[in-house]
Amino acid sequence: MKLLAGNSNRTLAQSIADYLDMPLTRAQVRRFADNEVFVTIDENVRGEDVFVIQSTSYPANDNLMELLICVDALKRASGRRITAVLPYFGYARQDRKTGGRTPISAKLVANLITRAGADRVLTMDLHAGQIQGFFDIPTDNLLPARRMADDIREHYRKTDDIMIVSPDVGGVVRARALASRLGADLAIVDKRRSGPGQSEVMNIIGDVSGRRCILYDDIVDSAGTLCNAAKALMEHGATEVSAYVTHGVLSGGAVERVTASVLRELVVTDSIEATEVVTRSDKVRVVTCAPLIGEAIRRIANEESVSKLFD
Repeated sequence: MKLLAGNSNRTLAQSIADYLDMPLTRAQVRRFADNEVFVTIDENVRGEDVFVIQSTSYPANDNLMELLICVDALKRASGRRITAVLPYFGYARQDRKTGGRTPISAKLVANLITRAGADRVLTMDLHAGQIQGFFDIPTDNLLPARRMADDIREHYRKTDDIMIVSPDVGGVVRARALASRLGADLAIVDKRRSGPGQSEVMNIIGDVSGRRCILYDDIVDSAGTLCNAAKALMEHGATEVSAYVTHGVLSGGAVERVTASVLRELVVTDSIEATEVVTRSDKVRVVTCAPLIGEAIRRIANEESVSKLFD
């Protein structure tokens, strides 16, 4: 087995390698003067089971091209099986036509990864579960609910007054999975989206009065929706509001928005490498997903069940 890392999240890749007690494969992933991506694999990978670890986060297009070229280089070097490991799958929010003459970019990216030569995909908390069906190769979608539940138990200890809240109707299944693990109640924020990154809370479904609420979602980008939902929950009687989100995109002024909000804290995984602004924030905390991804890689390499990680 070999582990290869692109440039998008070297810290996470090294943590996964440490979990598996093996080194990262020596390789050069660099740029020509005109910013073209060039990859050289500096080790023999013929007949090997190779895992390419690369989140397609900002800059999404550069990181996607790095992934595709790494896969192509490994294929041409006679790797036996190539698994694209995407802790964060960019373009996942473009999973359907939202209007006339608009693309389904998640399907396009799935096609690109497949045609580049990947034999398998391992990712985490896809924005929509049906994206698994966009790939014509085996695809495992890891769910971090167990990791989040363990962190909540560690930091909240008393959980009988906790209520898990889905920030929109589309995330109910995800929030219910976490609520079930904690034995907690579930509430839903009914929102109306007026434009990209803009939303307005319409109703709170469930009685949150006197409860410590935890918003649970897959992606936080501008944080506008999250902060609006937290404010609405406090106005409906919640004693405090925190948020647990898998992928901390946190673009633009998102961290400042979180800092100025009523949120007690925002917890994200390291599926996307934290920026300096994130690491300096007192309200944003990062938990690692390296053991989850590392164990999935080990099970795939040994032909063991990955679904048991969800039990």
